[in-house]
Amino acid sequence: MSRADQPANPALRVRFAPSPTGFLHVGSARTFIFNWLYARHHGGTMILRLDDTDIERNTEASLNSIFDGLQWLGLGWDEQYKQSQRLALHQEIAWNIFEQGLAYRDFTPAHAGEGDRSGAQGAWLFHAGMRELSREESDRRSAAGEPFALRYRVPRDTGREVRFVDAVYGEQAKLANDIEDFALLRSDGIPTYHLASCADDADLGISHIIRGQDHLTNTFKHVLIFEAAGVGPPQFAHLPLLVAPDGTKLSKRRHGPVVSVTTYRDAGFLPEAFINFLCLLGWSPKNDREQMSIADLREAFSLEGINRANAVVNFKEPAPTADDTFDPKAVWLNAEHIRGLGIEDLSARLVPVVEAAGYSVNPREMLKITPLVRERIRLLRDVVTVADFFFVDKLPAYDSAELIPPKGDAAMALKVLKQAEEVLAPIAFTHDALERSLRAAAQQLGIKAGQMFQPIRVAVCGRKNAPPLFETLAVMGKEKCLERIGQAIPKLEQALAPR
Repeated sequence: MSRADQPANPALRVRFAPSPTGFLHVGSARTFIFNWLYARHHGGTMILRLDDTDIERNTEASLNSIFDGLQWLGLGWDEQYKQSQRLALHQEIAWNIFEQGLAYRDFTPAHAGEGDRSGAQGAWLFHAGMRELSREESDRRSAAGEPFALRYRVPRDTGREVRFVDAVYGEQAKLANDIEDFALLRSDGIPTYHLASCADDADLGISHIIRGQDHLTNTFKHVLIFEAAGVGPPQFAHLPLLVAPDGTKLSKRRHGPVVSVTTYRDAGFLPEAFINFLCLLGWSPKNDREQMSIADLREAFSLEGINRANAVVNFKEPAPTADDTFDPKAVWLNAEHIRGLGIEDLSARLVPVVEAAGYSVNPREMLKITPLVRERIRLLRDVVTVADFFFVDKLPAYDSAELIPPKGDAAMALKVLKQAEEVLAPIAFTHDALERSLRAAAQQLGIKAGQMFQPIRVAVCGRKNAPPLFETLAVMGKEKCLERIGQAIPKLEQALAPR
């Protein structure tokens, strides 16, 4: 970070700490976004820390998914760390806690059943005999190579409550007697999530921990670790969970790809619209606005606006159509953001979508097509179905009956197309010239304008539902339009031929 990029509020430091054990979940993306907005609103520092100490479950694919998703969001971060490169720090803090008498070696074999179960609902609290093991006996067994886990010695029978204030859920308290002697180091010396997370938060000077509500109960243990490490705990803010319409927590196993950030990217969501949607799941601005830019969100965001109630993502299971895969509000917001884009910006975003669908499109041509489709697409991928006739040399087969205008017949349609061939050939393909010539041709044939336009629209586009006719003809150009009208005429002639 250059001197010019120094944060205005260096004491405010937040972090997003994903584990590379799966794809980037929409709930994790929201956590990242809320941290980013809080840091940027207050002029603080945004840190990305990969909590990659779970060696057995870490995968390269998961790591790539996290970075793919975050890079698509386009928000960025100021500092980046990997927990696996900080193991010496974690172990140093763990043994400092041990030397204070606040932790002990537990030599109980893994999966052993004995232990004190006097906690709430008979929960396991500690292994009998290990807390009271003398330091000398503990050192002797350790020196002999006997494996052990290092556990925090939670205060017992003192009546102490562990307390903290959460910015969302308020005052939180739990009797120390009901907290188990949690592990700091596993028997292989690898730090647990609790230790590594707190050690890094303390070392990196994290001032605010903004994370999912499912971590709320862990925080009592974390308060104890911060105390033992000799640092004050950060300010905590736990976010309400994202749940499915049936109230279950969103999970890939149960709900499929709708919980993955890259699913939204690949479906054609704008990152800014997706961010807007996620922000409204569990947070609301003071004026209850819905469509908001990144700048709007950055200006308005506050922890006070976060709700306690879980937020529902309203998708359908099973989804009858592709769009039903997504919350209708997400799709609506995306359409609104698309309409708010400049033509050049939207056109540049549509080109790779068209190319990914297997079509070839000249960016200059896309720039002409974009104004015709901007109001007709909700997701970027919709351009392929709304405007595919622009990208193909030859239209797919269509029913010649589509050429027949309202209250007309095949003979009328044939007259229209032949007249269109005649009047379109000599004129300039501009909106005004096309409209003037085709309306005059309709009067000449003694038919309504709509009866004139439908056969031409279907001949050129292959369907009735298409962008405005004159703009479409102008963009497509004279040569291709006349070619397609010429290809449609035999369809009608064949339909009218005696059988």
